[in-house]
Parts: sequence; C-alpha cells; structure tokens
Amino acid sequence: MTETRDTTERVSPEDLSLWRTFVRVHATVHRRLEADLMDHHGLPLAWYEVMARLVEIPDRKLRMSELAEQVMLSPSGLTRLVDRLATEGLIRRVPAERDGRGYYAVLTDAGYEMLRSATGTHLRGVQEHVIGKFSEDELRHFAEFCRRLEE
Repeated sequence: MTETRDTTERVSPEDLSLWRTFVRVHATVHRRLEADLMDHHGLPLAWYEVMARLVEIPDRKLRMSELAEQVMLSPSGLTRLVDRLATEGLIRRVPAERDGRGYYAVLTDAGYEMLRSATGTHLRGVQEHVIGKFSEDELRHFAEFCRRLEE
C-alpha cells in the first residue's frame, strides 16, 4: 500500500497546480466528448450517459434514485433531464409497481437506436481524448490512481 502524506501538511504550489490541472483536464475532456456527440448526433453527453446506464440493465429499466446515483446527479436534476429525454421519446417514466411514490426510467426503442448510433462516436472520443494518450502500463497506473481517488 502506498503511504500518503500527512494531512496536516500544507498544499504546496505544485500540489495546487496539479489539482487545477486535474480539474481543467476533466472539463476539457468532458467538453470534447460532448462536442463530438452534439456535432454528429445532436446528443448532449449527459443524455448519452443516462441512456448508456439504462442499456446495461436488464429490461433497460432502473429506479430514478439509482440512476441519479449512477450518473452523479441530484434526484431533481435527474428528473429534469429524464423529463427532457421523455419529451424526445428516448426514455419513459414508469411508476414503480410496489411504491406509489417511486418511478423507473425506461429506455425506449428510439432511445436505444439513438444510443446505438452515438456509441461509436463516444468510444472514438474516449479513445482519442483519453485512452490513446497512454501506454498500457500507464493506463494500469492511471486506473489505480483513479480507483484510489474514488475511494
């Protein structure tokens, strides 16, 4: 296990620069992936992420609360996003069978087709803007670093 620095130690200018670079890189990659999807499919990245989560689930259906957690949105933020997707016919909101207050988001056939058409663009972007920048060994280390940050 790698030792971490003492938490009472001040953040150095170099550390702060690293942090700012990390934030900037995340925003840059996000913007590039979104631009690719918008340019080729008129599809915002947040819409893609929601539909991608649903396609991975049996019956393409997930409780709204679970979906919000997976895409890291507040419940109200996800509700607004799902409402827009529903207006476009890409997702349906279905009441939960046993809980009158709960809802499921369900990927429609039109949503599936939209996702299917956009997936190649998204994966090419992930490869071009992130994966392709590193060797296999660097990617293994990067994955470990990301897992450590996620903990």
